[in-house]
Amino acid sequence: MIFKRMLSRRWIIATLLVLFGAGVCIRLGIWQLDRLDQRRAFNARVLAQVDQPTLILDCEALAEDIASMEYRPVQVSGEYDFSQEIALRNQYYGSEWGVHLVTPLKISGSDQSILVDRGWIPAADFEAGDWSKFAEPGIVTVRGVIRAAQSKAQLGSLTDPTPAPGEAPRQAWYFVNIELISKQIPYALLPAYIQQAPDPSWTTLPYRTQPELEITEGPHMGYALQWFTFASILSLGYPFFIRRQEKRSAV
Repeated sequence: MIFKRMLSRRWIIATLLVLFGAGVCIRLGIWQLDRLDQRRAFNARVLAQVDQPTLILDCEALAEDIASMEYRPVQVSGEYDFSQEIALRNQYYGSEWGVHLVTPLKISGSDQSILVDRGWIPAADFEAGDWSKFAEPGIVTVRGVIRAAQSKAQLGSLTDPTPAPGEAPRQAWYFVNIELISKQIPYALLPAYIQQAPDPSWTTLPYRTQPELEITEGPHMGYALQWFTFASILSLGYPFFIRRQEKRSAV
């Protein structure tokens, strides 16, 4: 009987709106469960890498798929090419805005090169345009973590444009987009980069940083339960609402 009333001329529009609202809530709940699965997969991947022994990036290791080893500890020796150095925009050290200097490192004993995020410098030094005082000449040993290339923001549409033919090399980038950066560097780069780790003996600029990893499941399960609860309230409460309104109309 109640279902006939729900489909009557008086209630059909409200019924359709309730069904649509409940469907949207269910879809949002499923989306949050998908986000939870993605978060769990990310956590498992990160934990599997951070627990690995430090990868010594020498001739033998260069044959491995380092792009799949994000967050694994790594150590490599080589010499920087400061003529191809770039800056990574919109980086903060505490509350102070600046950039990260990202420099190709020519790996010792090989013909391979890899980008290294050497750390943060203030905006004033970046805008001055002369970064030579931050150079680290000669053979250096870099310790840090492997990072995957990035082409766009996780949220939003911000990207780096593709360099145009004949365009001057771009010094400032929003992302370490290795595919695009390679187009303005006269030699090949490995498909991942290194974020250099802090060293107690290094107390000057650029300041080394490491990625902040939050190995939790986040609020996704709670949000999913909320959306499913809203769907249940709409679906189960609506028939009772109609019955009460019909009784009031009959009085």
